[in-house]
Amino acid sequence: MDDEEIAKLVTAYLKKKGFAQAEQAFQEELQQQQQQPPSRKAGDRNSNSLADPEIAKLVLSFTESESSPVRYHDGYSKLRTWAHSSLDLYKHELLRVLYPVFIHCFMDLVARGHIQEARTFFNSFREDHVMMHSADLLKLEGVLSPSHLEEMEFAHYLRHTKANIKICQYSYDLLLQYLHKTQSMTMLGIINERINFQVTPGQPMSISEDVGVEMIFSIEDDANQASHKEIQWGLLEDSLEDRLDKAGNPLLESEKADGETKEGDSDDIKKRSGEGGKQSTSVKKSKKDKSAGAVGKNMRPEPNIVSVAPRVKPELVLPVRSAEVEQSILEDLRNRVQLSSSALPSVSFYTFINTHNGLNCSSISQDGSLVAGGFSDSSLKVWDMAKLGQQSGTSILQGENDATNGEQVVGTNGGRRSYTLFQGHSGPIHSATFSPLGDFILTSSADSTIRLWSTKLNANLVCYKGHNYPVWDVQFSPAGHYFASSSHDRTARLWSMDRIQPLRIMAGHLSDVDCVQWHPNCNYIATGSSDKTVRLWDVASGECVRIFIGHRSMILSLAISPDGRYMASGDEDGTIMMWDLSSGRCIMPLMGHTSCVWTLAYSCEGTLLASGSADCTLKLWDVATSAKVPRTEEKSGNTSRLRLLKTLPTKSTPVYALQFSRRNLLFAAGALSKV
Repeated sequence: MDDEEIAKLVTAYLKKKGFAQAEQAFQEELQQQQQQPPSRKAGDRNSNSLADPEIAKLVLSFTESESSPVRYHDGYSKLRTWAHSSLDLYKHELLRVLYPVFIHCFMDLVARGHIQEARTFFNSFREDHVMMHSADLLKLEGVLSPSHLEEMEFAHYLRHTKANIKICQYSYDLLLQYLHKTQSMTMLGIINERINFQVTPGQPMSISEDVGVEMIFSIEDDANQASHKEIQWGLLEDSLEDRLDKAGNPLLESEKADGETKEGDSDDIKKRSGEGGKQSTSVKKSKKDKSAGAVGKNMRPEPNIVSVAPRVKPELVLPVRSAEVEQSILEDLRNRVQLSSSALPSVSFYTFINTHNGLNCSSISQDGSLVAGGFSDSSLKVWDMAKLGQQSGTSILQGENDATNGEQVVGTNGGRRSYTLFQGHSGPIHSATFSPLGDFILTSSADSTIRLWSTKLNANLVCYKGHNYPVWDVQFSPAGHYFASSSHDRTARLWSMDRIQPLRIMAGHLSDVDCVQWHPNCNYIATGSSDKTVRLWDVASGECVRIFIGHRSMILSLAISPDGRYMASGDEDGTIMMWDLSSGRCIMPLMGHTSCVWTLAYSCEGTLLASGSADCTLKLWDVATSAKVPRTEEKSGNTSRLRLLKTLPTKSTPVYALQFSRRNLLFAAGALSKV
């Protein structure tokens, strides 16, 4: 190649990339060379010619990489082989580079119109990343043309976001040496443009410390910016807990009160569970719980974590409770059982049978007297435990879909089953939630609506329309009246019962918002998404005030501690992560479940966390001491205080819902699956 051909290639490349200043400087230099005397021009050509073999080779590599799709396949394949053959000490850090390079190689091929080559490349190397990024790969499989890169929000986000990768200095040097040695300009260009390296001195991170590092296409800048906003994580002023503390809580006065709480717990079981087979099972469990709790009977109960939480003012106008309701709640608080690692809760488990895989969700009222099931045939069924217990025979919840609207449904054996059938949705019901007093129930459906039902009138009161796609979750606020919903349209919405339009729309997640949870003080809403992040929103402004990054799969469940300081989130892989809302920092991942964590619940004083999973187990975790970790241990990352206390396996029943009563009796529900 002569100088003129190389000059044209360089000019075309600079123009294509939009490097206007570099192109202008290059043209000026060419003009200066052309204006020189022939003798001097010949001398310069011999000493610094564009036709130099090395320069020609470099220019050709750039132009060929722009036009040849084979360069992507070969470059990535060589980089992959090199990373896998590296020393074990640095291998896991270098392997992190492969996923963003793989994604951008595929999208670059699509953007240049090499669709067939892009599909071949994608299918050749996708297996390397299925374990950690299966959800992302499923989305990218739908990218079939350059226009999809702009139309699909997830692909558009990846194209305009740099991947953040933490890597030690030596691993970084190794990578640079490889790229320069192989002169792989395509890979070098992608890594330079698409990856933001956070180089750290010293030894590489161990694999055990590598929690959440796979969330490399993260919004860490947004998360860091949000973490500077102040969070009022305390409880509401003049709450019922405050009044009880001011009046003197008998729970902390004597052993006699401790005995009364256990009697109250037993009475609660008998009152809520009825007199049938369900009652006998619950009473047996309560006796077992009594014997287990006898060990710590002479021990003075630990101070209530909730009582030391700061007090804040509400940002919403909260409904006023009647004196009768307040008296009932105070009575429950006085008779509350103090739970700890040595005094575990009694558990009342409601099992749905004969649901024929039609049960999508379940919900239990605060006192356990009502149990609801949402079905794929768009029906909602509510069982009254008192009526169920009065009948002879079995008290297991039957879930057959009978075509009737009556409350009393005649069974095949001639007996009468007591459930109320609510019909109105035109699609499967994905979530149901009782109001704090149990007089209302909300349901969300694939028909993109939310419906409010009255458990006293047995009727549908309101249909709320606002979401554009299926609504995955809906939750009443702790004070009632307000509720929050989450949807496939990537938004969460704040509603009030008396308005048919949402009060706030929380937008920011990059994928489905799968679950939603209220903060105890009603000033914040937490949302979990398929984009593997959890966000905390201010209900007054609708602004995102925290972004929690660390999960490796979609978030399916959330729970916030009663004092409002901590949050637990469960994901599709079975991992539970504990978060500090103030700092936005992960305290510790809780490992133990082997499948999706569908439900989480804190005990009323915040000492225990219960988790229910698709692996047919209910687990109890000790989280009491996490609220009292000294600052020095927080900084050093000492998280050994959180531990699994007990695993309660079911025969073959995935756990759909968990609910602690105000007296700390744990209710659970699930559908018996085929053995």
